[in-house]
Amino acid sequence: MSINKNFIDLFIKSTERGAYGASLHKGKNDKISADQAAVDQMRKQLNKVKMKGRIVIGEGEMDEAPMLYINEEIGTKNGDELDIAVDPLEGTNFTAKNLPNALSVIAVSKKGNLLRAPDIYMEKIAVGPNLPKNIIDLDFNIEKNISLICKAKNINPKNITACVLKRERHAEIIKSLNNLGVKIKFISDGDVSGVISVGFKEQKVDIYIGTGGAPEGVLAAAALKCLGCQMQTRLKFSNNIEKDKAKKLGIIDLNKKYFIEDMVKEDVIFCATGVTDGDFVKGIKDNGNTFISETLVLHYASKTNKIVKNEIKK
Repeated sequence: MSINKNFIDLFIKSTERGAYGASLHKGKNDKISADQAAVDQMRKQLNKVKMKGRIVIGEGEMDEAPMLYINEEIGTKNGDELDIAVDPLEGTNFTAKNLPNALSVIAVSKKGNLLRAPDIYMEKIAVGPNLPKNIIDLDFNIEKNISLICKAKNINPKNITACVLKRERHAEIIKSLNNLGVKIKFISDGDVSGVISVGFKEQKVDIYIGTGGAPEGVLAAAALKCLGCQMQTRLKFSNNIEKDKAKKLGIIDLNKKYFIEDMVKEDVIFCATGVTDGDFVKGIKDNGNTFISETLVLHYASKTNKIVKNEIKK
């Protein structure tokens, strides 16, 4: 079942407002206030949408976050039943320090079509479109994954670029990539934008690999589905508490490898509005009584893939 295209503009408004709220805290070294402002603005806008919405990926559990928590009902409580994944501010540190690539992000599907991922780590590997199906696998070593991509693209490893989150836990991945001569595009935060970079030719990223947040993994999968890319993920547990979290969300096989179709089953809308200027969209520009926003908009069913620029009254 596809989502009514009329919803697209309504969800663009929600990320525009989230981005605007966060933008008021750019460069103030207060990531908590920036995040809260994004949450407040997004929530207010979502509650205007005629839908029976439910947050399936949000700002933690009810007792951990005042707004947009997991299982929160959102919207007017009338209309289509929709599952909503949000990251009102992806890149809290970027906003606090006024650095590039902070975004306000949402993904929306019909009820029951988004993986309800717990707020834990997730292994991820992703590649762009027009490659042989199931070309990559988390259980292959780095050398094999890179070799398969090289063979499919008819290039050598020195012409491959991998996007990797710069973390100590990725030391072995980085070592293997360096040994192969693969170029590495390091990111310090911004897991969603890092993953989806494989879907845009101008980003010149051939593969994303590493461990990041599971909620961000589902958001990225929503975008990659619309872009015809491939992704495989697997939840990474640190303790039994995290395993119990997953079980409460209905996850039975804790070692399951998820493909995009497992994380985003049918139609999906994805919107990401820039808070600060970045690789995909420009950040919020304050014009006094109005602000200008740029939003990356993707919709699987209608094959929508565009940048929407709006001037909005405050």
